Amino acid sequence: MGITRTLRALVAALPLAAVALPARAAINDYEFQLTQNEFKQGDGVVVTVRLIDKRSGKPVPDAVIFAKRIDMEPEGMAAMTSPIEAAPAPAMGSYSFRTNLTMEGGWRLSLGAKIQGETGTLDSKLILKALP
Repeated sequence: MGITRTLRALVAALPLAAVALPARAAINDYEFQLTQNEFKQGDGVVVTVRLIDKRSGKPVPDAVIFAKRIDMEPEGMAAMTSPIEAAPAPAMGSYSFRTNLTMEGGWRLSLGAKIQGETGTLDSKLILKALP
């Protein structure tokens, strides 16, 4: 009889335990946003993005960006790439990259990132423009 009562108490407590756990974010609850959409064409251009938690609008620090690429896919020239490297970021939750925008026109910045405490990979493709 004691075991049955204990099992009933545990089963009754399960819904309460599920409610008490904090809600986990999904990887699609995050997004990268360009801080600026237009840049002067040339070498050494610094492109900065913010990583935002879309649920709260707050910046997300300490993401691990493991893939980055910049190309001219918006102009139909995905094979036209430029070197891209990490640069010091101006604020928490911001990530900066130095690149060469060798031609005027549309450029696509592709990023792959892992967010601390979350499963999955955030893949992002952002469009920017190089002006003469």
